Order: sequence, then C-alpha cells, then structure tokens
Amino acid sequence: MEQFQVKDKALAPQGKLQIEWAAAHMPVLCQIKNRFAKEKPLKGLTLAACLHVTKETAVLVETLNAGGAKVVLCGSNPLSTQDDVAAALADEGVHVFAWRGQNTQEYYDCIDKVLDYEPDVTLDDGADLVGTLHSKRPAQIKKLKGGTEETTTGVVRLRAMENDGSLKYAIIAVND
Repeated sequence: MEQFQVKDKALAPQGKLQIEWAAAHMPVLCQIKNRFAKEKPLKGLTLAACLHVTKETAVLVETLNAGGAKVVLCGSNPLSTQDDVAAALADEGVHVFAWRGQNTQEYYDCIDKVLDYEPDVTLDDGADLVGTLHSKRPAQIKKLKGGTEETTTGVVRLRAMENDGSLKYAIIAVND
C-alpha cells in the first residue's frame, strides 16, 4: 500500500514549525495528547480521516497517534490543504494523501487510498468518506465501530441517509 502522497516532502521543516505554533495555541489538546501517550486508549485502532489538512488538524492527528491509533488522512478540501503541514505529517510517518489544488479525480483517489487501510473509525468533514464507503465499499462497513462528522452539510447528507435507511453505522455530529 502506498504510504503517503504529498506535493513536496521537502516542505516538512516549515510544516513542523507550523504544527509547533498551532500546538502552542491548543493547550487542552496537548494535555490530552500527554495523557493519551501514557494510557494509549486508541491502541490498535485505524482511524480514517477526511479533514482539512491544516496545522490545527495536524495537532489532532498527533494526539490520536499518541493515543495508539494509526491515523490515515486525506484532505476534505483541496483548496485548504497546507502542503508544508502534509509534508511534515508524512515525515512523521502519518499516511497522508493530500496536496493543495487536487482535481476531482485525485481527491476521490485519495479517499480510496485512505479506505484501503480498512479503518475502524471515520472522521469526516463533508461526508465524502462515508459516502464513498457506502457507495463503493459496503463490505468495509461491517468492521466500523463508528464515526464523526464535522460540518452542517455533512450532517444533512448523513441525516438524509439515516432517514432513507441507507446509513449503516453510527456517526456523531461533533458540532451539534
């Protein structure tokens, strides 16, 4: 399986500086990261994330990794991806498939690469990850323990799926 796909891994040093800056401004998440590093509550879980690839998301990914999870990440919006941050995450061993300016085919190819890791949990921003699971990979749904959705648009899509009986696993709307 492909390990990562980013615009330019040489951007990693700048991305690390961006992540350090974000972490300094996210003290609660850093406290959780320290606790997770000791307790490993997510040990053995694979988390598929389709989120904005930003310095703030990177702090979340590092926290989940510290908790023992394997996080596989793709960008939920090709225009918001910070290439230096994606490179820094790849340099840390995160399976990240994201670069600024992807076309539609590349975007969905990256979602497929994330799903190739057969996740236990999904973290979605717009419900494209969940939609792809349901439309192209229904056999993988049996393994899923649950998921999250961040956006109003995604929640609307998922509620419509729930109402017509097609949503096949539990998802928490994290911003409700």
